[in-house]
Amino acid sequence: MGIVDPVKPSRREAFALFASAASAGIAVAGRAQLTQPTPRPRETPNLALVSRHLQWTNAENGIRIAKGAGFPAILWTVRRGAHVEPAMVRTELPRIVKLTRDAGLATPMLITGIGDVTSDGAEVVLATMQSLGINLYRAAAPQYRYDVPIQPQFDAFRRKLAAVARMNEKYGTTAAFHTHAYADTIGGSAWDAWMLMQDLDPRYIGLNYDIGHVTAKGGAGWRESIRAVGPYLHSCSIKDFYWEKETDVPAGQWPWRTRLVAPGDGMVNFRDFFRYLQTIGFKGPLETYFEYSVSVPGLSKPFDMLGTDYGKWTLAMPEDRFVSFLKRDVAFYDQVWREAMTTPPAPPFSVKAREASA
Repeated sequence: MGIVDPVKPSRREAFALFASAASAGIAVAGRAQLTQPTPRPRETPNLALVSRHLQWTNAENGIRIAKGAGFPAILWTVRRGAHVEPAMVRTELPRIVKLTRDAGLATPMLITGIGDVTSDGAEVVLATMQSLGINLYRAAAPQYRYDVPIQPQFDAFRRKLAAVARMNEKYGTTAAFHTHAYADTIGGSAWDAWMLMQDLDPRYIGLNYDIGHVTAKGGAGWRESIRAVGPYLHSCSIKDFYWEKETDVPAGQWPWRTRLVAPGDGMVNFRDFFRYLQTIGFKGPLETYFEYSVSVPGLSKPFDMLGTDYGKWTLAMPEDRFVSFLKRDVAFYDQVWREAMTTPPAPPFSVKAREASA
């Protein structure tokens, strides 16, 4: 399940909304403004392709592919196994960012493995970002330990966040901690990470709000958590999923799993989510991941779009076939963004209302 075939969207339509952000030079998200009551339909965030999906080819070809698929931005990854290894960030990141900009695409954010100030090469990465005028990066959230009390873990992470904020102030950068839904990750609900950083300056620290993971963690609770994080909302990650009951799990093990699927095939309420982003004037970036498998004629098993390390991953399909999957999702997000401007929000789930109508 979760296998999809590409459609043939109009490239002109795919570009229509998102490319306007790139051509207008819209800035990287600083802080969400919570006072605007109505959407601003002509301003959009940067729909950005995460470079991990290009790790089967070199940066030059990857830039061409991203542009041809309709993305106005690429989020380059700086960590082991990526196009930019941390040890090579001083030389490779400027080279690749220049190539990206020369092609007319933006790099509003980096994906990093930085989790705290002790992360290997953290300050070198930030100094290089500063020299390139990139001020936002995705940071790695820590993990819970369930065999010890939670409060001391919160206290320790709060101290780490304060240190990260001080480091970012030095370089004029901002860490956006990702909201992974994995059972042991701090921040999956967004609430817990926000509570630990709410006394820190949002210019230097905040969240990369993953609507797929937050929905998997707390269902429709995203409606409250995204409003709570307020000015700490710096970027968003968009992906879809549904809960699937597996039949071959060991006895006594919980059988329900999160199955990542193509956008529109799962449970994420993209329309209401995009509508909220419009009402606060959110300008991006929207981090786009392809974490699902696709069916490809001639392959004996589904192809994993997430891929693996640069230099190790081989694309097991024609390039134009791969690009068609990218275009499919660009067209989907473009359509839903436009629909969100004009369609009234769906009523929230209500147990009492359902009981009354039964």
